[in-house]
Amino acid sequence: MCGIIGIIANQPVAQDLYDGMTLLQHRGQDAAGIMTYSGQRFHEKKGLGLVKEVFRSRSMARLKGNAGIGHVRYPTIGGVGIENAQPFSCQMPYGIAMAQNGNLFNFYELKKQIAEEDLCNVSSECDVEAILHIFRSSLIKLAHKNKNQFAMDHLWKACKKLFSRARGGYSIVGYIGGKGLIAFRDPHGIRPLVMGKRSTEGKPDEYIFASESVAVDILGFELMGDVAPGEMVVIDEDRNVHRKIIHQEPHRPCVFEHIYLARPDSLMDNISVHKARMRMGELLGKKIKKANLQIDVVMPVPDSAREAALAASVVLKKPYREGLIKNRYIGRTFIMPDQGARQKSIRYKLTPIILEVRRKNILLVDDSIVRGNTSKAIIDMMREAGANKVYFASASPPLRNPCYYGIDMPTREEFVANKLTEEEIAKKIGADALFYQDIEDLAKAVRYKKKNNVKRYCMACLDGKYPVGDFDDATLTKWEEQRKRSHAELEKNKNGLPVLQ
Repeated sequence: MCGIIGIIANQPVAQDLYDGMTLLQHRGQDAAGIMTYSGQRFHEKKGLGLVKEVFRSRSMARLKGNAGIGHVRYPTIGGVGIENAQPFSCQMPYGIAMAQNGNLFNFYELKKQIAEEDLCNVSSECDVEAILHIFRSSLIKLAHKNKNQFAMDHLWKACKKLFSRARGGYSIVGYIGGKGLIAFRDPHGIRPLVMGKRSTEGKPDEYIFASESVAVDILGFELMGDVAPGEMVVIDEDRNVHRKIIHQEPHRPCVFEHIYLARPDSLMDNISVHKARMRMGELLGKKIKKANLQIDVVMPVPDSAREAALAASVVLKKPYREGLIKNRYIGRTFIMPDQGARQKSIRYKLTPIILEVRRKNILLVDDSIVRGNTSKAIIDMMREAGANKVYFASASPPLRNPCYYGIDMPTREEFVANKLTEEEIAKKIGADALFYQDIEDLAKAVRYKKKNNVKRYCMACLDGKYPVGDFDDATLTKWEEQRKRSHAELEKNKNGLPVLQ
């Protein structure tokens, strides 16, 4: 999971990119980067940390140009060094910059092939570099064939070649020097990407691409909708819009965007995240109601479970209360790079309000349960604060399978739902009762349908049905070993070994 943004406008775009990346900061806290184009050359600034930590007045002043792209990173592949920060760029054939949200599960295979075919070294552990080189290579060959004369058709063909080789879930924004702003989405549309337009009197329209619609709305653009699965969109330098479906498979957007990743004020594939989470809570509340528990109050684990908790409280006819205060200077624990960091930060991140908790039977609602360690720590805090009973509800069904499309979920053996029954999980985390969302109810909540013109979400993390790739046991084991090596590298870096700055 990362956040990407691209803008072409009538004035310098650096500030809009910065503001948009701040709005997408929840999608990645590891690194941030901006690359702009001034009509003559690219200008870039990348660094480790949050957007506000990477960019200063001096670096912003250097980011000249009326077009550019930005990225906030959360690593699913590779390490934490600056060498893996995006955007990436190359100089041939026209100068191309790209940023990606997602993951290629055949990245290492592509990396080897690119070295053999192009005599080009993919120097980072970031899969967008492989995407960039495949796209670049196709454009170079097409340019040579056509006596260096550029045609829009070259972009379609280069994108088609990329789709035939890159396997996974990904959304891309990019800029091609002298040609325009580009964006495309993998053939299944697993990772999100939206488009917007801003009109200014007497001047050409301005355009934006972003991972979430919230960036489009707050920056003053009109939402035009989603980039379609397998579609490429090009905004040329005269602001003409060129769109083409290159290769489209059945649409499989990621359901976990609605459960946890996205902001509630965003639309994902034209579905309101806020309303989807409210429906999750309503359906979960109906399930809990059948248990006839003595519940005094319903509380969310902030922030992404708020809507579900509120809707559940209405169904249960019990008061909704904020019983946990979040320290907003601690990042999202789910996307922290190692278990030690998650465990340590949870005590700093959440603090119970003792007056709301003491001597009460509390229903805690969270977005999901992964390993169970965070849930246990929260329940322990509530008991220390004087709770009488603590019931725990997950707005997500049991998580059981790793994601290979851009979310750094653990290995199969680390998911608590793969090791224990629901009763055993309740005991492990210290809950007096445990409730999971039913997968059929989740499907209803995100407006999943099986017939006609539908979105059938990718729910591989829940049901093991991967829309792209043959993930048999051997393949899963191979990937899990790679994940373990990546996490071991993160641990080494955390413990003081050098990281490139």
